[in-house]
Amino acid sequence: MQHKEFFLPTLLAAALLLPFVGSVAAQRARTIGGEPQKQPVTQGVVTPTPPTAPSTVKVKYEGGVIGYRKSDGTLSFDDEYRRLVFRDKLGKEMFSVPYDVVMIATADTQSRRPMAGTIIASTVPYGLGLPALLFKKKHRYLNLQYRDPETSAEGMASFKLGDKDLLASVLYTLAKKAGLTQRGEAFIRRRDQS
Repeated sequence: MQHKEFFLPTLLAAALLLPFVGSVAAQRARTIGGEPQKQPVTQGVVTPTPPTAPSTVKVKYEGGVIGYRKSDGTLSFDDEYRRLVFRDKLGKEMFSVPYDVVMIATADTQSRRPMAGTIIASTVPYGLGLPALLFKKKHRYLNLQYRDPETSAEGMASFKLGDKDLLASVLYTLAKKAGLTQRGEAFIRRRDQS
């Protein structure tokens, strides 16, 4: 009799713990700093290089250079003096960023809801305007981080461009002209290049 009373609870406990024992045995220890994991080989995948950007591109300057406000204008590659030039709507040169001071160049995309969508959603009664909150517009930016050797000033200038392909070609062309190295989706100036 004592054997049965002891055997049943033990059997029940073992049956309840069996799924957990299997999952613990399936796990293995992970090492830190050991042999790096092998990356899957992707054969035949080639990232196409964007075409060379036009010499002048319509942009909106969003900020970053001290002393200048947001404004529409153009961004031009001035290869003779090795610089990127921003001109206002009238064609007047506002400022330039020499290729040699650009440390990082990146592309950025931000999705934002238009102001009209927010207004519609908040004014239409009974929640009928809520679908207006779903509409978002993508804005594409060229961001340049620079370091001016004359003043030791560091900054980041941002320019809004029209579309994805134009942004990719401007970024690639600037990186090539400035001698930047690609790291992921950004282009950087390595320390040994400075």
